[in-house]
Amino acid sequence: MATATPTKTVSDLIDATVRFCGDSGDGMQLAGTQFTNTSALLGNDVATFPDFPAEIRAPRGTKAGVSGFQVHFSSTDIYTPGDTVDCLVAMNPAALVTNLMDLREGGVLLVNKDAFDKKGLEQAGYDTDPLTDDSLGKYKMHAVEMTKLTRLAVEGLGLSQKDADRCRNFFAMGLVFWLYDRSLDPTLRYIDSKFGKLPGVAQANTNALKAGYHYGETVEAIPTQYHVGPAKLESGTYRNIEGNQALAWGLLAAAGQSNKRLFLGAYPITPASDILHFLSNYKNFDVLTFQAEDEIAAVTATIGAAFAGEMAVTASSGPGIALKGEALGLAVMTELPMLVINVQRGGPSTGLPTKTEQADLFQAMYGRNGECPMPILAARSPGDCFYVAQEAWRIATRFMLPVFVLTDGYIANGSEPWRIPNFADLPKIPVTHPGSPLNGDVFSPYERDERLSRPWAIPGTAGLEHRIGGLEKANITGNVSYDPANHEGMIHLRAQKVANIAADIPLQELDGAPKGDLLVLSWGGTFGACATAVHAAQKAGKKVTHCHLRYLNPFPRNFETILRSFKQILIPELNMGQLSVMIRSQFLIDAICLNKVQGKPFNVFEVTDKINSLLA
Repeated sequence: MATATPTKTVSDLIDATVRFCGDSGDGMQLAGTQFTNTSALLGNDVATFPDFPAEIRAPRGTKAGVSGFQVHFSSTDIYTPGDTVDCLVAMNPAALVTNLMDLREGGVLLVNKDAFDKKGLEQAGYDTDPLTDDSLGKYKMHAVEMTKLTRLAVEGLGLSQKDADRCRNFFAMGLVFWLYDRSLDPTLRYIDSKFGKLPGVAQANTNALKAGYHYGETVEAIPTQYHVGPAKLESGTYRNIEGNQALAWGLLAAAGQSNKRLFLGAYPITPASDILHFLSNYKNFDVLTFQAEDEIAAVTATIGAAFAGEMAVTASSGPGIALKGEALGLAVMTELPMLVINVQRGGPSTGLPTKTEQADLFQAMYGRNGECPMPILAARSPGDCFYVAQEAWRIATRFMLPVFVLTDGYIANGSEPWRIPNFADLPKIPVTHPGSPLNGDVFSPYERDERLSRPWAIPGTAGLEHRIGGLEKANITGNVSYDPANHEGMIHLRAQKVANIAADIPLQELDGAPKGDLLVLSWGGTFGACATAVHAAQKAGKKVTHCHLRYLNPFPRNFETILRSFKQILIPELNMGQLSVMIRSQFLIDAICLNKVQGKPFNVFEVTDKINSLLA
């Protein structure tokens, strides 16, 4: 338990959820990230939800430009960034009006009083000032003159008023750090490393951070400090990691474990761009990154890299994947190993580029012309992206085909404590290439092994000359073929090769009894909400089991048996029921849908309420 400052009390909590919100450009993502990193270093389990505005150039002070960052930190295991907010930091009226509905009754509300002027209130749509009209009476509201106090903190450092005001996020950070008994040291080190070459800026941010902290210490209006102790995590060395970062590192690990050079062909697109950004920093690991002029150039360059024997990867989001569709058919037809990463986002076309959704499962499953099957894997959390990347590459090389990896904006930008593995313990991914044929034998590029995998011949190897391209190939020889029977045969072979993967992946595991009244089936980023809801229902004595899918095509070989062992099947999805359609079509088993397409992840209570209604 922390030691209270004079006149202050300290309340011990199991967990807490904090949300920083303000204009895009107010540094809310930075504030949230620093608070997260500090909490992780203190040993808390953490889960985050960054919420970016789609209109990043929206006028300041408007609701369209509000940016937020939510962090849930706990002394026990957690799987979600929290349903409701315990402490809301609102830097202006627009941030308040767009986020207040998520603050629990009795929660702490910290607002920048200086932003609540006539213009700010009008832009947010307020007729009266909520700070003075008693509408916030059910919250522990503290109106703090953050702008004024920040300017005072940086006075004498030679900053313009505009630059001084940019330090307000550090003042807010400092106040919240004090409120939840967090150390300033990690953020002070960050300031030194980030702004070391700009000593005036570094000093200003330091002053603002400490001013916010000391304000909490001294002001009588905030009488209570909160303390959340460390969680009992598995022994090891941990760091906080985001999904896109974990995915990039997983690709690096897969390249190392298969002794391959990593090639990424990508066109920057939200929210997948960070994969390109991360990997471009690792040229020292012989990584090749190609920022293409468009999505088609990116994917075709990736196919070329696969043909040349590299670890070939392309990454995009839904609209970009749509543009890659024809080329992905070529990759399937040529049977070359490569990874296709789709960081899903909300809506068709441009849609909601900064919001999360799970609506590209059909696109991955069926979104190409002709009979064009591809294996599909989906990560469940930021840290899981690291391992899914390696498993996808193992399957791609073992079965000689392109593999889809699905994440989403929630996973990609969210973070969690990640136990750093011993890289020597990571499984090897053996890759072989044929040598020169013996005795002058003619090389057959579509000759297949017991898995139906063809050889991965490296161009330039003597005696391995072969045809590859967009016209239909004869099986075995690879010669251009217009034979109808051959075409149908190749279609069946490629489909069977994908089906054969089921024998090479683990059996599906369950969290709960192998049979019962209700099975909650999830995939991707819905894992956390579903796992938390099911655990609560199990503690209440309900016969409910959780099944989370990593492999979506093909399904694990015991999956149908699992489905037929439960009276009801509930599938929560951030789409209109895509996995449900696949379940019904493949197994003729009905499923109950829980669908949400709001650009937001499930709250735990939404899944809990549905479970309770089905088991009432």
